[in-house]
Amino acid sequence: MTSLNRRDVLKIGAAGVGVAALGMTLPLGEAASTADWISTAPKPARFARRMPLPPVLVPTPMSDEHGDFWHFDLSERSASAQVLDPGSPLTTVFGYAAPGAAPTVPGPVIRVPQNTRVRLRVTNDLPPVHPTFGHEVATSVHLHGSASLPQFDGYANDVSLPGRAKDYWYPNHQGPRTLWYHDHGAHQTAWNVYSGMVAQYHLKNAWETENLPQGRYDVPLTVSDAIFAKDGSLAYLDRDHSGLYGDVITVNGVPWPYLEVERRFYRFRVLMATLSRSMTLRFVNTRTGATVPTWVVATDGGVTAPQRVTSWRHAGAERYEVMVDLGTCRVGDRVELRNASNKNNRDYQYTGKVLQLRVTGESTEDRWGTVPTPPSSELNPVMTVPVSAARRTRDIDLEHDDLTNEFMINGHTWEDVVASGWNLFADDSGDPPRPGEAEIWRIENKSGGWFHPLHIHLVDFRIVSRRGGAGRVQPWERGPKDVVYVGEGEIVEVLVLYRIAPQAYPDGRSTGPAGATGEQGGAT
Repeated sequence: MTSLNRRDVLKIGAAGVGVAALGMTLPLGEAASTADWISTAPKPARFARRMPLPPVLVPTPMSDEHGDFWHFDLSERSASAQVLDPGSPLTTVFGYAAPGAAPTVPGPVIRVPQNTRVRLRVTNDLPPVHPTFGHEVATSVHLHGSASLPQFDGYANDVSLPGRAKDYWYPNHQGPRTLWYHDHGAHQTAWNVYSGMVAQYHLKNAWETENLPQGRYDVPLTVSDAIFAKDGSLAYLDRDHSGLYGDVITVNGVPWPYLEVERRFYRFRVLMATLSRSMTLRFVNTRTGATVPTWVVATDGGVTAPQRVTSWRHAGAERYEVMVDLGTCRVGDRVELRNASNKNNRDYQYTGKVLQLRVTGESTEDRWGTVPTPPSSELNPVMTVPVSAARRTRDIDLEHDDLTNEFMINGHTWEDVVASGWNLFADDSGDPPRPGEAEIWRIENKSGGWFHPLHIHLVDFRIVSRRGGAGRVQPWERGPKDVVYVGEGEIVEVLVLYRIAPQAYPDGRSTGPAGATGEQGGAT
C-alpha cells in the first residue's frame, strides 16, 4: 500500500473521511468528454432492469435493566453480484446483510418507531484485505443523522477488524427522518462506501405514518455512480485525488433501473451516496416534456413545511424526501428522474439520466392523496430557534493545501485531531458547546474550485444564509439539516442546536477480544 493522502477529507466529509491515493494503474482512458465512457466493462442498458427494493431488517424485542429495546444483527460481508447487465462479468461488492442472508447493495433498511431504543450488533465478516483495492479492511458503522453517544457514533478510528463485532446503541429520540448507515473507518470510508457499504435507516412516528405515503408508496432511492473495469470489477479513478465521477449511475445498486408505479402520490426517500458527484434532479414526463409536480416534504433532519420545486440540488450524504404527483400522468407514460448536474462535476454521455418510472395503472389506495403540512409540534426544534438566541459564532474555513493535497478545517488535518487525543476545537477557542444552546457556524469554502457537502455529527441545524454561489437559501433546503452544500467560494451560515440526549446506555466496547473502542465525541 502507498501512504494515504486525503485530498477529499472534506469533499467526502459527508461520509466521514476522504479519498486515499491507491497507487493503482487502471485500464481507463486519460481524457473524457461528455460523450465518452470511461468504464471498459460491457455498457449497461438504460431502463432495462427493474429497480430492486432493499430488504427490511427484522428486529428481536429484548429488555435489560434500562428497559425494552430492539436488537438487530448485521453482518458485513463480501459477495459477487450481478451489477452489470445479465451475462456480463460479476462485480465484487461489500455489503450489509442479516445473518444467513446474502449481502445486498444497498444494505437492509432498518425501520424503527421514535423513542425505541436499539442495539445494532455488527460483525465484520469481510476479508482481511480488499480483493479489488488492496487495503487492509477495518470498519466502523456511522448512523448518519443520529444523536448517538460518542462511543456509538462510528467514529473514524473506532474500528473493528475482520472477525470482530461491536454493539451500537441508538436512542432514536429524534423526530421522524431518513437516516443512513455506512462504513466510517479511517482512511477507508471512500473505498468501502464505494464498494457498497451503505443503507437507509427510517425513524418513524404516528404523524408521519398517518400523513405521508407508506408501504409500496414509500420508496427508498439510494443513488450512486461508479466506474467498471473490463472484468466487471469496480474501478477507481479519482484524477489526482480531485474526485471520483463515475460514468454509470446506479439506483439501489442497479444501473439506470425502472420502477412500475400507479397514478397517485408517491414518496421517494432520496439518498445521494456518491463519493464526489452532486446532482440537480427533477422528474420529467417524457410524453409531455413537463416536470411532474414535486414537493420536498422532509430534509435530513425531518419533516418540514412542504416546498414545491421543479428541481432540487442534491449533494453526497444529503437526504430529501419528495412527494411526486404521478396522478397527473396517464397510464402508459414514462417519467424520468433526470440530472442536470452542477458546477465542477465531470459528466458523461448518460449521467443526465437516473431512473425511469413506468405508469402502469390506476391507484389502488385512496390514502395520502394530498401534500400535508406538519403542525409545529412535529417540526424539528432547530426550525423555531431565533438567530438572536445563538450564544456565539464559530468561523469554519474549508481549506486546501496544494503542496500536500490535503483538505483542512481551519488549518487542521485529521492527524492533528488524532494527535490532540480527540479534543481539538476547530476554531481554536477551547470553548465547547453546551447542551441546550444554539450557535452560528459560519462556513467558508476556500478550497479553490470544489464544492463541499459538510456533515456535522450529533446535531441538527438550519441554513440561515448564503453569500456567493447560490446567494440565497434554496426552497428545497428550508428544513432541518445535518449536511450542507457549500459551493465554490461560498460562505454559508447555519444555526446549530445542541440538544440533550438520553444517557442510560451500556458502554460501547466491542464484543470479543478486539475492536478499538472510541471514547471521543463532538461534532466534526
